[in-house]
Amino acid sequence: MVQISLQRSVAISPRCSLSESLLRAGVARRRWASCRSQSSRFAYSARPSPIVLKTDSAIDPSEPKNLDASSSASRSGPYSATCHPSGTAGVMGASSTSSLRFLEKFVCWSTRDGEEAPPFVICNDPFIKKELLSSGNLLTSDSSITLGKLRQKRLFLEQSGACCIVMPCQFLHAWHDEISQGCSVPFLHIGDCVAKELKAANLKPVEYGSNVRVGVLATNDTLATKCYLDKLESQGFEVLCPDKASMEHTVLPSVDAFRKGDIEGARNLLRVSLQVLLVRAVNTVILASDDLVGILPDDDPLLKKCIDPLDALVREAILCARIPRP
Repeated sequence: MVQISLQRSVAISPRCSLSESLLRAGVARRRWASCRSQSSRFAYSARPSPIVLKTDSAIDPSEPKNLDASSSASRSGPYSATCHPSGTAGVMGASSTSSLRFLEKFVCWSTRDGEEAPPFVICNDPFIKKELLSSGNLLTSDSSITLGKLRQKRLFLEQSGACCIVMPCQFLHAWHDEISQGCSVPFLHIGDCVAKELKAANLKPVEYGSNVRVGVLATNDTLATKCYLDKLESQGFEVLCPDKASMEHTVLPSVDAFRKGDIEGARNLLRVSLQVLLVRAVNTVILASDDLVGILPDDDPLLKKCIDPLDALVREAILCARIPRP
């Protein structure tokens, strides 16, 4: 196990070193470096989700200033009795890109008021995702072995002093219940975090007489459904996903074009995907895949209708880490 001390403890899985993770996520690495170079001004370059800008609550994703221990969100919830005294966040990843995106936001947002970022421990293993993908999203004997590995990593984070555990990789949340079973600290679910913030935003239906509709755009609609459908519907939202034709002709081709360097083609296809959902009176669209985040330019008007769910997970993790402890 490699341990690096940079004013906080970072543990990296032996199967994927920190340097390898940085090399695999070039864009995230450059943004991380930019964030660190501007830390004296507490600047953060990555765009936040705009949805809660139109809320009656105190949560504001673009200005996460109310992340102190005295906030109402910090005083509520199940965390006060179970969090570890260290205030350490445990990060369990299966994607270098998503883990680095989470840590970038976690560090930058928690230091905007001049405070030091809460300590964190990270265990990232990209081979886990490959093993689960090979099982075809089914709980086969092979996937059960892989889930056992994930529970061992979760136990490692608990024993390392984590007060809460997060999984930035949305793909893993399809097995959140299996991985979190028996966990002694809060194991945050990205779907819960997004649904909580959307509920607090007091959104009004776009179409008179209907419920508030939320679109979920992902590269794997089955996993996206498992991750968000129940969580959102339990809060009274109607969830809409792209149909099979949209997935085959716009969503997946958009990601494929982006990977091949056809940026303009990827953007046009993604815009079509978003418009198909928006014309169905959707209030906002969750970009439920790292592959979809970053395709559109920051100034694209359609992004005002989109949510990066990682933002909600980061905010909840900071709140949990900053709760007063004896």
